[in-house]
Formats: sequence, structure tokens, C-alpha cells
Amino acid sequence: MQQPAKLLRDIQKHSNGWLWISLPAAVFILLPIAVILVSLFGAPNENWSHIKQYMLQDYVLQSVWLVLGTGFFTVLIGASLAWLIAAYDFPMKAFFRWALMLPLAVPPYIAAYTYSNMLSYTGVVQKTLRSLGVSPNQAWFDIMSMKGAIFIFTMFLYPYVYMITRSFLERQSGAYIENARLLGRKPLAVFVRIALPLSRPAIAGGLTLVAFEALSDYGVVNYFGIQTFSTAIFTTWFGMYDIESATRLAAWFLVGVIGLMILERFLRGQRRFSATTSKSNPLVPARLKGLSGWAAAAFCVLVLALSFLVPVAQLFVWAGWTYADVMLTADFRRLTYNTVSVALLATAIIMLLAVIVGNVSRLMNNRFGYAIAKIMTTGYSVPGAIIAIGVLALFVRLDASLAPLYGWIGKGEAPLVLSMSLAMLVAAYIIRFTATGYNSIEAGFEKMGMKYTEASRMLGAGMTRTFFKVDLPLIKGSLLSGVILTFVEIVKELPLALLLRPFNFDTLATKAYQYGTDERIFSAAVPSLFIIGVGAISIVIFDHVGKRVVQ
Repeated sequence: MQQPAKLLRDIQKHSNGWLWISLPAAVFILLPIAVILVSLFGAPNENWSHIKQYMLQDYVLQSVWLVLGTGFFTVLIGASLAWLIAAYDFPMKAFFRWALMLPLAVPPYIAAYTYSNMLSYTGVVQKTLRSLGVSPNQAWFDIMSMKGAIFIFTMFLYPYVYMITRSFLERQSGAYIENARLLGRKPLAVFVRIALPLSRPAIAGGLTLVAFEALSDYGVVNYFGIQTFSTAIFTTWFGMYDIESATRLAAWFLVGVIGLMILERFLRGQRRFSATTSKSNPLVPARLKGLSGWAAAAFCVLVLALSFLVPVAQLFVWAGWTYADVMLTADFRRLTYNTVSVALLATAIIMLLAVIVGNVSRLMNNRFGYAIAKIMTTGYSVPGAIIAIGVLALFVRLDASLAPLYGWIGKGEAPLVLSMSLAMLVAAYIIRFTATGYNSIEAGFEKMGMKYTEASRMLGAGMTRTFFKVDLPLIKGSLLSGVILTFVEIVKELPLALLLRPFNFDTLATKAYQYGTDERIFSAAVPSLFIIGVGAISIVIFDHVGKRVVQ
């Protein structure tokens, strides 16, 4: 009885406007997910029997193969690059250190239609080979397959593993690796026997993000004709017009995602590596001389070329052909306004909630505050298609409950007001991407500590005054990082925008995807470059802010 009583006292102690905003926000994040899970307990309709008997096994197997293949190669490339950058000095290392993150600016669905056109019979690759007198086998260039999807996801998602693993190796592994070097271990043995085991928690964290991104993707798998859970949800919803079965599919998909999260926690918890002292020596890079140094640089150039330089260069060529027909139109200006305005609105709300919940969580400093914080970050682990169904179901029910009010104001007996509005799309963005804003704010609060806040409170300043006068100036860098990351994620997001946008409302992401699926690849180049440009600039700014924070 002591624990609930203590929890109640803590809640009463911190009872203020900040807490009473945090609680509804946490409930709002959880509601769509709860709506999805509750659907498992309802009776299935006749379509579900057909889906379960003839289609479900293929959805599961294709999704599993996609995740396994992508996971293996992203770890192979991401961990290798992280080791090279963290452990060695070689030509152009300073450039590669941040440039190898640039593929994150390219949404995989844009990369998919770019590479499929480049490698097609009339694409630049085969045309160049034929001009040189080479008649290539068409099977070598068949990228629209499971192997092609794994290639796309690997080349454009490996930075998740690279960034997290590189940061860990640079800051935490110095003493172990130096000792191995002094004992005469060869570089490959140090990497395999020391660096990889030490980095397993970091690699697992990056790999989890890769798995979630691959599972939630719709653009690549649909364009390549691969049947995964995401395409199944879209097909059931829009092809069979069966929202009930689509919801049940989403529920089972969510169960699988939760199982993946539990498995990842279990694997990380079985074996831990921790320092024997409180000090962590940074890793001192060894100098690669001669051929070895240039070989390392060549490997980085190859990966960067395949994952960013080549597809972006091709998009620039196509944009030059269609610039006047696409960019210099009122439609493109409308698309840009839609994209930027919705992203800014959702980002502003997300950062406001992140600041409020982050501040409440650190001041409460108990399990209740921790639980609120974890709930706020739940949405990022849930694929966009699942969140879309949960939000739609929630808003339809909300419209049904407000039907008497709609009738009273002359909207009809059962109109779909909220569920056909932009508010539903913004709500889905908030649920999906609050984690990106919150994680940045949480990192800023942890770096700042509590001593300045406690001093201000002891001098009689309230929670709100303390935040604006003391806390906010100290977390400005983290706040900017959160704004950048959240804005970029929303601009790139495709499944939520495709499923929940109001009638006749398009974003640059949905328009680029529509151009691609309509085989108007050249026209898709301009909106695609805008999306990539926003992401690339944000990565550069984020890297600059990160260096300043470290310094």
C-alpha cells in the first residue's frame, strides 16, 4: 500500500497546469493504439476468413524476409562505416563523418522509383552499356523484387546503425580497443572480437529503427509489388473497402511489432558490457597510411555514391527537363504551402507537448513521470498505416458522438466533419512523431541537470517562470534539434498523408509518389528534390548543433 500512497502524494505535490496538460496528451497518444488492439476481441467478418486462409501467411513471410535481409546488410555496412570513421584517420574522413548521414534525407520510395528507372532498359545505365557495345542480361538489373527492396532499404537506412554505433565507439570504447591494439591484435580481430560485442546495444538500437522503418514502409513495397503487412492494410482498406478487416490486420501487425520490441529488449538484456570505472576514454583514431587509407576512403565514396550522390544527381538531371512544367506552376506552390504549413503546425504542437511532458517527467522523477514519458514516445514504434487506421476509427467515433451537435448547427444527421478534415492528419502526425521532439528535449534536460532549476524554485519562482527564465535558455540547442528532426520526418512521411489527407489535399510526398506510380518519373524529380533538400540541410544543421553541444 505504500507505493500507491507515495505515488498519490507525488501527483498531488506536482499537481499543476503542466501535469494536467501532460495526462490528456498521454491518453491522446494511446487511444488510437488501444482502438486497434481492442478490435482483436471482436468477431471477424467473412472477408477475414479469406485473408487468413490465402493471404496472411504470405504477408508475414514477406515482411519477415524484408526485415531480416535489410537488417543484416544495414548492420554490415553501418557498423563497418562506424568502425572506420571512429577508429581510423584517412583522407577526407572529416567530410565522410557527416556526409554518410545524408542518405537519411532521401525517402526510400523516392530512391525506389529513381533506381528502377535508372536500371530499366531505357535507363541511363543500360543505355550507357549498349553505347559501349555491351549487351547486358536484363536479369542483372531487375531491381523491382525482394532483393531490390532490400538494396533500397539498406542503402538509405544504414545511417541509423552508422550514427548510433559511431557515437558509441567514439565515446565509450577507447580503453578496450587501445588495450587490444597494445596486445598485438590485428585490426580485423579488434573489430570482430572487441568492437562488435561492445557495440551490440548501439547496433541493436539502430537495427530496431531500421526494422520499424522497413515494416512501416508502403511506397517501396507497393511500387515493387511486394506483399507485406503495409500493402495488405492498404489493399484491404481501399481495394476491398473493408475497414474492419484492415483494422484486424493492423492489430496483428501491432502485436508483431510489440513482440519485436520485447525481443530486442530481451536480447540486449542478456549480455551487457559496462565500464569498470566511471571514466570512459574516447577512442584515439589510428592513422591509415598509403593504400589502406585510400581503400577506406574508396569504400566510403562507394557507399555514399550509391546511397546519395548517384540518385540525387539523376534527379537533378530529370528536374532540369521538367522544371518549367512542374515547379513554375500554381499547383506546385500549393503543394509546397500544404507541406510546409502542415509540417510547421504539427511540429509546433509536438514541441510544445514535448517540453511540457519532459519538464513534468524530470521534476516528478518517479515511475509515474517515467510512464508518461514512455507513452509519449510510443507512436514512433508503430507503423504509420496502423496509426492511420487507429486515428480514423477514433475520429469516426468522435463524429458519431457529436452528431446531435452537427444536426443542431445544420451539418446534417451524421456528417463526417472531423474525420474529413485536416485536423485528423495533424493528429496522426502528432501521435507518430512526438518521440522525435521529446527525445531531443529529454537529452537537453539531462545535460542541463537540476541545480539551476532547484535554485530558481528555492528563490520563490514558480514552475512556469523558472522554465522561461532558466530552463529554456539552456535547452535552446536541443529544442532546435527537435524542431529540425520533427519537421523533416513530417515532410518525408507518406503512409499517413496518403491515408488521412482531406479530399483534394496533397503534399510534396504524396505528389512525388503519385508521379512515380503513374510512371511520370521525370515530373517527380522536382518535389523529390525539395524533400531531399529539406532533409539534407537539416542534417547539416543538426550535425553542427551536435558539435556545439559536445563542445
